[in-house]
Amino acid sequence: MSDISHTRPAPHEGAAHHPNSHLHAEIDRLDRLSRRLDTAFRIPGTRIRLGWDSIIGLIPGVGDLAAAAPGLWIISRAHALGAPNHVLARMAANSGIDWAVGSIPLLGDLFDVGFKANRRNVALLRRHFGLPEVVEPGDIPPR
Repeated sequence: MSDISHTRPAPHEGAAHHPNSHLHAEIDRLDRLSRRLDTAFRIPGTRIRLGWDSIIGLIPGVGDLAAAAPGLWIISRAHALGAPNHVLARMAANSGIDWAVGSIPLLGDLFDVGFKANRRNVALLRRHFGLPEVVEPGDIPPR
């Protein structure tokens, strides 16, 4: 009698225990955070999406600084996951541009709705680690 059960993966060898499952799970968490920050809401009757980053940024003085904190956390997680310096530099540049231009009254708020630095940064991270990019309406792919 031939036993072929050895050709099937054991229950603990599934996708949840893949060597990169922690990486995938962490980047998925960062992706969900970036969606909340940049594309959580759609302006009714339009294709324009904005998130908490844009809303918090409207608060004069402290809004842009407070909105930058989650973006910096995304970059710190990317560093912890082993993203190389050139990817971290591009992520920092995206966040820096978002903060600098976003701090300009009115013009910065409009820019922030379109630039979506957090979505760009997670896309850079996905691309670096060879994970499929998750694109939703309103996303602007990184260059």
